[in-house]
This record gives sequence, structure tokens and C-alpha cells, in this order.
Amino acid sequence: MIRVVLPQHLQVLANVSREIELQVDEPETLVAVLEALEDCYPMLRGTLRDQVTKQQRAFIRSFACGEDLLQESSFEPLPEQVISGKEPLRVVGSLAGG
Repeated sequence: MIRVVLPQHLQVLANVSREIELQVDEPETLVAVLEALEDCYPMLRGTLRDQVTKQQRAFIRSFACGEDLLQESSFEPLPEQVISGKEPLRVVGSLAGG
């Protein structure tokens, strides 16, 4: 099971608590987690990534073990600590402005 921590506005939209657990098929990648999240919670479709291109939205970031996954390929396996459930995958809404 992979633990996913969602920001408050997505928790409300999906009617879930702060942290949820997802069963993700191998290989456990960011893309696989996002697909499982959208399958389990269809109301989140289009909020995390574009429905046509499947690219992650500009103001949504994903972190694992303190690392920003935007720098990694979405098809690379997640860190073992996330796959084993020891650490959560964190979805964070970023801000812009000054």
C-alpha cells in the first residue's frame, strides 16, 4: 500500500481524510499512483493532471522522502520507503506570486 497525503482542498473534494492508502500495481511510479488515485476518486480527475495530455498540473507538486518528484521522470520507480509505506507521497498545491 502506498500512502498519499493530499492538500486540504483535494481532501474536501474527494471526501477523504488527510492521508489515504492506495493499492498500486507494479511498477510503482508517480504516474501509476496518480492513475490509481483518479480511479479510486474520479472526482479528482483533471485536478492533479490534464485529462488529455496526462501531464501534472503546473501548480501541483509531488514529494517523496523530501524530494520534489518534478525533477524526476514520472515513470521512474518511487523510492522504496514510499513503496513500502514507511513514507507517504505528498501532493502539495504550490503558490505563485510575490
